[in-house]
Amino acid sequence: MSDLPTIFALSSGAPPAGVGVIRVSGPQAGAALAALAGRMPDARRASLARLRGADGALLDEALVLWFPGPNTATGEDLAELHSHGGRAVIAAVEAALAALPGLRRAEPGEFTRRAFANGRIDLAEAEGLGDLLTAETELQRAAALANLGGALSRQVEGWRERVLALSAEVEAVLDFSDEEDAAALPECFTWNIAALADELREWLARPRSERLGEGFRVVLAGPPNAGKSTLFNALVESEAAITSPIAGTTRDVIERAVAIAGVPFTFTDTAGLRDAGDDAIEAIGIARAEAELARADLVLWLGPEGAGPAGAWEIAAQADRDGFTPKAAALYTLSAATGAGLAALKTALVEAARASLPKPGEAALNARQYARLTEAEEAVRAAEHLTDPLLVAEELRRARLAFDRLIGRATTEDMLDTLFGRFCIGK
Repeated sequence: MSDLPTIFALSSGAPPAGVGVIRVSGPQAGAALAALAGRMPDARRASLARLRGADGALLDEALVLWFPGPNTATGEDLAELHSHGGRAVIAAVEAALAALPGLRRAEPGEFTRRAFANGRIDLAEAEGLGDLLTAETELQRAAALANLGGALSRQVEGWRERVLALSAEVEAVLDFSDEEDAAALPECFTWNIAALADELREWLARPRSERLGEGFRVVLAGPPNAGKSTLFNALVESEAAITSPIAGTTRDVIERAVAIAGVPFTFTDTAGLRDAGDDAIEAIGIARAEAELARADLVLWLGPEGAGPAGAWEIAAQADRDGFTPKAAALYTLSAATGAGLAALKTALVEAARASLPKPGEAALNARQYARLTEAEEAVRAAEHLTDPLLVAEELRRARLAFDRLIGRATTEDMLDTLFGRFCIGK
């Protein structure tokens, strides 16, 4: 590790800001701190220091902190300079750091990468940190914190330990097949491996983390002049769609991502569904609208009662208009123009979205994690239906490798430790 360059970067928001936090990590972090501050502060205690460049010129007066490794965020020696957040101040301090031997500017994500390389976090936790930095809604924040806090990693470690125990039983059969009491797998082996496979399958059936980024997709559909665009504008709380009494005003798909009560949504306004006749542009809009219906998590149907797609919510819109015709099976009767019934619809949408999105604070799988867990589930399921111990051992090895890849650990040597601990090998 002493051969690695020491890296530095602004870790707080872009200047100008009230405070600029510059982080330095690596073997020369202590020397860099002493060079700028003129002394080494007490470990893990903030102190005030005058920062000076190589020529002795005052750069700024800042709070400085010293964190000797390995018990730091990156697993290396770490220093932080909490300076004033003006652009000139930040530029001057960074220039002074860049002039020191062995220091360079950090690349994107390099602090987190070093934390992973030094065992401070695993791959799933690193992904949770990335999700937290991009979280825009309460559900996204809670799911990211769960992964960052190790919820998924602990679950994977638990599965891995169970696979190690099963592997130890198989290895005992292979190594001591001449002993009567170890010639066959115990009866509970099949039950245990089936239970693990079922548990993995349940996790794979959970909503994926990508759903939190895309949001719960709600498509507004119906014939022209049914009030779709007016309702769309009311739901996204902006004049995103043009509203007009002229039929066919909306000719393309309009999407807006919004959060309601901390839940992410993607609302889609579509062209009115009807026979477009000779209007080629409107026909394209209608085709796109029909494609959006197939992608929707939920369709709000504002057309004739019973004419919407299966599972759509019947909405009786434009209740404020003269000649309004109610729907007998309408779930919600409302007027987007006056706001009547809108609050109840939003509440119901939030409840429906929460039921289909990852639960608050519950670890959720991203695409990479889902793929690795699928590999593990397939291997465990295959082992469940095999009788040859050698083949069973190979499938369990595949499952362990998938778990290791999921959290970023490559070694499988601790399987031997489990085997030696469970059986009296030296007798």
